[in-house]
Amino acid sequence: MGNPFAVATTSMPSPSGPGRYEGVIDESWTLVPYPQGGVVTAAAVRAMAAELSDDGQSLRSLHTTFVAPVSHGAVHISVEVLRRGRSMSHLQAEVRNPAAARGHLTTAVFGSPRRGFEFTDLAPPAGFVPLELARSFREAPPPGTELFTPAPFWERRLEGRGALGHAPWEDYRPGRAEHGTWYRMDEPPILADGTLDPLALIVMADTMPGAVGEKLGPQHRHGWFGPSVDLTFHLLGSCRSEWVFAHNLARHAGQGYASADMALWDFGPDGHDEGRLVAYATQVCFFSFT
Repeated sequence: MGNPFAVATTSMPSPSGPGRYEGVIDESWTLVPYPQGGVVTAAAVRAMAAELSDDGQSLRSLHTTFVAPVSHGAVHISVEVLRRGRSMSHLQAEVRNPAAARGHLTTAVFGSPRRGFEFTDLAPPAGFVPLELARSFREAPPPGTELFTPAPFWERRLEGRGALGHAPWEDYRPGRAEHGTWYRMDEPPILADGTLDPLALIVMADTMPGAVGEKLGPQHRHGWFGPSVDLTFHLLGSCRSEWVFAHNLARHAGQGYASADMALWDFGPDGHDEGRLVAYATQVCFFSFT
């Protein structure tokens, strides 16, 4: 068996024709009630990279629109090369279940390194809990706390450690819509060069309702969910660590929608190196009530 993330996001060419791929996303990636959108998006990107077949051009940017749900199980991926350039190419892919008319639609830009300028005009937040002191989401809550059954995605595939904000059982007065989490896949997809598979960062970026919940506070702890409308993701650098610090802000909520962003930071294997911004993402989600 290969790495679970690689298996879930890798598809094979379909006998139905060029630009067609077939894969399987197993139930372990389910996040109430469908597979997490970042995993489905990563499957689309991997199929696009296979169709482009150019090692000199790597993912730079993508935008996914979650047009229709994609369930776990067999998936079909249709890939179209919109433009193939010498140093930059544009592709489009749709992931859907075999019997579905629509699914998740992703456009992506792949490009080779270019001559230019370098800077990062963004800094990680102050005061977040360091990796070795951060509490895992999987640890038992305090006695008397209401228990809930975690989705397979959180229980088996992605571990989180709270680093900024409040735990679900805490009583607090809401302040800023800001959240911080250390993330690590249970079986990290490490590449031959020792870096984290960059497509794993897409999964970590697609977790933005946390900042919304932080802003709403304890009085709105239950009864709502924030499904994704879209996801825009910028890949900025390679990640040297299995653990990634995810800094999440919600910028606005209104008319049943919320706008949020996510910065992913690499602090090195032990979490104490100088932070490097490796990805940045934005997202619109909508409020769904149970």
